[in-house]
Amino acid sequence: MSFCPTCPTKTVVDPPETIYENYYHPQIVQVIHPIEIIRQHHCVPIPQHICEYSVKDVMCYVSSVKKRKKRK
Repeated sequence: MSFCPTCPTKTVVDPPETIYENYYHPQIVQVIHPIEIIRQHHCVPIPQHICEYSVKDVMCYVSSVKKRKKRK
C-alpha cells in the first residue's frame, strides 16, 4: 500500500523582477545656426566719355569788291 498524505497547497512569491520596455517618441529640438551675411560694396571706376562741343556763328559777308593782289 502506498501512503499519500494530503498536503495543503502553499504559494510562494519571489521578489519582483523589473523588466523595462522602451518606447521612443520624436521630439523636435530646434538647433539654431547663426549666420552673419556681410554685404561688401566696392567702387569700380568705369570711364564715361563725354564730348563737349562749342558752336560759333560767324557772319560772312559777300563782298562785290575784289581784293587786289599786292605787288612785291
